[in-house]
Amino acid sequence: MEVMSKPSRSETRRGTLLVVDDEPEILTALTDLFEEDFRVHAASSGAQALEILRAVPEVDVIISDQRMPGMTGDAFLAQAREVSKAEALLLTGYAELEAVIRAVNRGRIAFYAPKPWDPEALRSMVMVAVERHRLARALETERALLHGLLDASADALSFKDREGRFVRLNAAKAAALGGTPDTLLGEREAALLPEAAGEELALAEAAVIESGRGTDEVVQTADVPPRWVRVQRLPILDSQGRLTHLATFEHDLTEQRGLEERLHQAEKMQALGTMAGGVAHDFNNLLTAIMGSLDLMLSGGPKDARQEALLRTAMTAAERGSALTRRLLSFSRKRSLQLRPTDVNAMVREMEGLLLRSLGDGVVLQHALTETPWHATADSEQIGLALLNLCINSRDAMPEGGTITLSTRNVSLAEGEIQDLAAGDYVALSVADTGTGMSPEVMAKAFEPFFTTKDVGKGTGLGLSMVYGLVRQSGGAVTLSSHPGQGTQVELYLPRSILPSSSSDTPASGAVGPAAAQILVVDDDAGARGIAATFLNELGHHIVEAGDAAAALAMLEQGQPIDMLVTDYAMPGMNGLELANKVRAARPELPVLMLSGYADPAGMGRAFPLLRKPFRQSDLARLVSELLKPR
Repeated sequence: MEVMSKPSRSETRRGTLLVVDDEPEILTALTDLFEEDFRVHAASSGAQALEILRAVPEVDVIISDQRMPGMTGDAFLAQAREVSKAEALLLTGYAELEAVIRAVNRGRIAFYAPKPWDPEALRSMVMVAVERHRLARALETERALLHGLLDASADALSFKDREGRFVRLNAAKAAALGGTPDTLLGEREAALLPEAAGEELALAEAAVIESGRGTDEVVQTADVPPRWVRVQRLPILDSQGRLTHLATFEHDLTEQRGLEERLHQAEKMQALGTMAGGVAHDFNNLLTAIMGSLDLMLSGGPKDARQEALLRTAMTAAERGSALTRRLLSFSRKRSLQLRPTDVNAMVREMEGLLLRSLGDGVVLQHALTETPWHATADSEQIGLALLNLCINSRDAMPEGGTITLSTRNVSLAEGEIQDLAAGDYVALSVADTGTGMSPEVMAKAFEPFFTTKDVGKGTGLGLSMVYGLVRQSGGAVTLSSHPGQGTQVELYLPRSILPSSSSDTPASGAVGPAAAQILVVDDDAGARGIAATFLNELGHHIVEAGDAAAALAMLEQGQPIDMLVTDYAMPGMNGLELANKVRAARPELPVLMLSGYADPAGMGRAFPLLRKPFRQSDLARLVSELLKPR
């Protein structure tokens, strides 16, 4: 049987007392009176009592005699206040009113008792003093916690009375109002704000006071740029349930809102990119058949001028469709960039001729390039395409003509200086125009895919979104600044390269390979397969066709001789990469050329040469010739 032990005396004692008297008999009497309920420390002098207080800081009540040699009770209690906040009770056997008053003033005693004392009365005084001390400590703790919360919080916190006057506020709240906590105590916040904002605040606080229920809302400030703030107003009630004060907590959500918007933008880009990849594959198959047929017709012998003009117009339209597909894939991050050290100044100068032809006569193109540029880590071809897009956007924003300024500069950024950009060195490429500019509403949507302010048929809405996706994929960021009637500036921040700029690869030779190679063409799209086969046949090769990977493998297992495999990447069942790997396992030396309507097929890497659809006959001829060269 388990026996419950009784709590020890030390566990049930109500507090700690320090009794001080120069007479041993009185010390013994006081100890006997209180030791049943309290932990009692005894001292025969003020000096000894001070040592005990320094060693035992948890003393709740000091009971001290007034008349003691060396140090009187009031003098001792005055010094005790420097090391302890215990309540004090003064004992004296003399009816010296002056001594009592002096003791009260110097030692801040809470109680006075004459000698000899009434034990019950003295016990009652001590009990009250202990409770007062505990309440004082609890109040001090709560006050420290409140001050700690106010001082440590980055949020704006304040407490007001029913009239809206500050009774407590922290530094963050005071700074937002242009003051300090001390100078704003007793002020009405509504009186410190612009009239309209002050009236709105007064109504919001009155609603909480009248209803007795707290509110929680997200508001947008009138700052430039605007901030989003979550404002919570909570009523504080007294013991009778009456509202006495109002607590307000303000948490800045601007950064969180920005992160949410960027996440939403990234999700949209990802979803659209997934859709674009599938659409582009099928669209590129159609364009391959269209452009291939037009290419064959253009090279198929004499035609009258009207027929040739129509064919070239159709080819131009098909090439525009191909360019649109590439832009879709670029902004959806489906393209693997060739990031190399790039001289941005040299790239800008090399593009000047193309830009002038694209911008027309009404636009003046200016340069403001840094004299000592760093090299950037970038895909120069794609950055050039982005620059062309930005310049065309600027041209369209200047219907009456104007000036476009291309500038570069070296920038060393601190953490958080540019949103979403780590601290480090960057090369900034800027395109600034003198056009119509953008409103804040338009700027907020400028990087969204398919958003455009141009007339129907005059813009795809892919220009800025493509630039955004490209630069983010390169490890940089894009900033946009604009005001209606004051033009627009788009600045691209590209990571600095520690390596020097490298020259571009030498173009592959276009020499014709063996005239009579046996080539297996595999593609599930009959139109694209037929064009590839016709191109190769016209180049003098013998062609074998298969509609899928299974049919191609069956031909090879039956002994079909081939000198080269040309296969589409995306096919139902087994894809082109899996087919190529199976064929290479049996014939490691067999040349393989991969075709794809995707910008960069996932998982393919650099295993096989890739020709993107749609392609011209000359593109196919160059790669086939290169692959069939004797090794």
